Amino acid sequence: MKFHKYHGLGNDYVVIDPDETNTDLSIEIIKLICDRKYGAGSDGILYGPKIIGDIFELRIFNPDGSEAEKSGNGLRIFSRYLWEKGLVKDNEFTIKTLGGSVKSQVFGKGKLVKVEMGRVSFNSVDIPVIGETGECIKRKMEIDGREFIYSAATIGNPHCVIIMDDISPEMANKYGPLIEHYKKFTNRTNVQFMKVIDDSNIQIEIWERGAGYTLASGSSSTAAAAVAFKLRRCGKDIRVKMQGGELAINFTDDFCATMTGPVAAVYDGEFREEFIEELNQKIAAD
Repeated sequence: MKFHKYHGLGNDYVVIDPDETNTDLSIEIIKLICDRKYGAGSDGILYGPKIIGDIFELRIFNPDGSEAEKSGNGLRIFSRYLWEKGLVKDNEFTIKTLGGSVKSQVFGKGKLVKVEMGRVSFNSVDIPVIGETGECIKRKMEIDGREFIYSAATIGNPHCVIIMDDISPEMANKYGPLIEHYKKFTNRTNVQFMKVIDDSNIQIEIWERGAGYTLASGSSSTAAAAVAFKLRRCGKDIRVKMQGGELAINFTDDFCATMTGPVAAVYDGEFREEFIEELNQKIAAD
């Protein structure tokens, strides 16, 4: 099984091409590959492409083995992989995910990628948020004895955005997992604690569903920026600052989002046969 390691602002993914492996990606294999002590270590796995006509189908897996609908950083990384493999050139192309299809384009010798993320929805049915109606904007929740005002959004995957004057990694680590599993989010949720700097800049701390605290996230950046735009705290062009770096998010009037940001190649590798054999033995024993 060959693999290809990339990161987008410190959010790292392993790309596994179905043509380069004869091993099925079970939950146990996904967990082990993503484990930073026993495997390659990553924030997730990008499994693809499955090519259907001129569309590149992608499956995205979280480190806990669950399947994600969409990932902004993952889409940028996968776009670069397709470009490096010679499957796409400088022209726009389509990637299909569980969270919908997106248009992507690679620039700067693969180091910069633009992705049309689709339209952000705040509708409680689309996200979904149980027990809420209409657009889920500035609603209340109580977590561990503390009240939060949140806005929920989906860009193909669910997000919960909380605007605060002060944010920190400690806050994301403390409240993120509790909010991820909040009773109203039946599919769990990604969580962003957001500070609005000015009308063109926001800062976020991220707890990612199925992955935990994350240095950067493209879909989280898009959702947080969309909430800032929706509440008229920012304009259409927003720079999102994260621990791992910055992304540029641009909106149309009807909340169609475009994300632009960097991708860095790390290394190519191949899992040794012993790695897979030991894992299969463990699975059989369990």
